[in-house]
Amino acid sequence: NRSQSAASVSTGGAAMLSAEEILCSTQQVIAGLEALRGENRSLLESLQGTSQSADMTVESDCSVEREKSGIIRQSLDRIELGLSEAQVMMALSAHLGSLEAEKQKLRAQVRRLCQENQWLRDELAGTQQRLQEREQDVVTLEEHNKHLQFMASMRKYDQEEAPPPESLDYLFPGEAEDSAAAAAQQGGYEIPARLRTLHNLVIQYASQGRYEVAVPLCKQALEDLEKSSGHTHPDVATMLNILALVYRDQNKYKEAANLLNDALAIREKTLGVDHPAVAATLNNLAVLYGKRGKYTEAEPLCKRALQIREKVLGTEHPDVAKQLNNLALLCQNQGKYQEVERYYERALHIYQSKLGPDDANVAKTKNNLASCYLKQGKYRQAEALYKEILTRAHEKDDQSGHQDGPLRRSGSFTKLRESIRRSSEKLVRKLKGVDVEEATPSNAGMKRANSLNVLNISGGESQDGGQVS
Repeated sequence: NRSQSAASVSTGGAAMLSAEEILCSTQQVIAGLEALRGENRSLLESLQGTSQSADMTVESDCSVEREKSGIIRQSLDRIELGLSEAQVMMALSAHLGSLEAEKQKLRAQVRRLCQENQWLRDELAGTQQRLQEREQDVVTLEEHNKHLQFMASMRKYDQEEAPPPESLDYLFPGEAEDSAAAAAQQGGYEIPARLRTLHNLVIQYASQGRYEVAVPLCKQALEDLEKSSGHTHPDVATMLNILALVYRDQNKYKEAANLLNDALAIREKTLGVDHPAVAATLNNLAVLYGKRGKYTEAEPLCKRALQIREKVLGTEHPDVAKQLNNLALLCQNQGKYQEVERYYERALHIYQSKLGPDDANVAKTKNNLASCYLKQGKYRQAEALYKEILTRAHEKDDQSGHQDGPLRRSGSFTKLRESIRRSSEKLVRKLKGVDVEEATPSNAGMKRANSLNVLNISGGESQDGGQVS
């Protein structure tokens, strides 16, 4: 009965107890059952001893003893059953404990695997990014290799000696400067013979650097003209232009600007505000401001010169294209690349339609446009133009016997090729990822003789920039 009550208490309260409390209660029940088992065994042994020593003459006494022994044995069997069940519960508890420990271990492994999985994901993402970067590097190197192959194929056309390079960033790069005598004649004004002779002398002395002779010649002629014709005569404006350009080549920009402004006022008054000579003086003044880095002041002067040329010569005249090139270079020095591209494209259209695709000005304008692309980081467009320029030039030379092509006859192809090569090398360095310092305008690029080569005209302008009369 005691074992049954203990078992019932243990079983009834199990649902309300924790696992640790159940384990503790089970151990207490086992101890109680073992005690009961010992007591019942003692009673059974006592009954058996009594029955053996006593003289059982009465049958009823024997049956009572047997009944007691049977009850005790039943109790022992139940006690053994209870102990067996308790042992099973203990074993089950131990098993559950081991399962819980294994569960905790598995949870820890899951957490570790999750962490490792996240690390592997991060590592994979980093690897994929590096792979994409390497693939981009491969593409860049392939482009670089193609460019080098193209440049190597062009080297066979190199001459043994090349002229000193000119900077692509120079404000108005150019070689031969055109004569504006025709433009002046359109306005009904021709340079007197005495000024043409003086002009030739000034060119000769200035090209030799003998400014101590050239400047007094100009001043004396200017004084004579003012005495004979008055300060507001067109010849005086022409001489002012000549002297201004001599001062410009001496880097005396302030004196040159004063003379050009004076010449501009005279020409506007005597020839009209829309005369080609006025456009020439405006362009000379714009070039001068450009040399001093005053691009914002030079730009409106250049635009006004463009408007005059468009009005007098028409919008498709080559001189308009020259003015567009000058305006594009001014805007490029201000970083106005959209306007630069528009001006170059229009100039290129004029040259190609009026002078043909093989004219030297076409290649020069393409080169300037490629330089603009290069400054903006548009390397593919720049390289495409360089290839187009050189390929066209060499094809034309091949047709003309390699020596008599129009670019070579003009004397400009070698200079242009050297300029393109320098820009192409800059492009290669860009493709490699090497920083390239932007060139700055340099007055050294304009040769002394070139800038004075047009002092024999009253309304002329340089091919790519410097107004020369």
